[in-house]
Amino acid sequence: MAQQSQAIHQLLDAEKKASEIVEAARKRKGRRLKQARTEAGEEIEALRKEQEKEYQRLENEQKGSGTSFQQQVVRDMEVQLGVIQRQVLASKKSVVDQLLSMATSVEPELHKNLQL
Repeated sequence: MAQQSQAIHQLLDAEKKASEIVEAARKRKGRRLKQARTEAGEEIEALRKEQEKEYQRLENEQKGSGTSFQQQVVRDMEVQLGVIQRQVLASKKSVVDQLLSMATSVEPELHKNLQL
């Protein structure tokens, strides 16, 4: 009986040690998971910052080229407007003279369908 009691006591001690080992393993696993989450969060944050910097660089690059393109369009438009204004000034007198001569020299005639 004493031997059985001692064997039961040994089994209980072994079971207790096993549960302690399992509990310690669970705690280690929990700490490793928490550490992995923290490290993953740091990596994600570093990657996000890197991507944000790249985005800002590209955005600034595009803004710069867009501004220069806009300036080029404005310069071209101003040149074209200058050409048009010079053409208007050059032909203004002749156009006004033509209009006046047409308005003052009207020759009445019957429409071709009304001719007798």
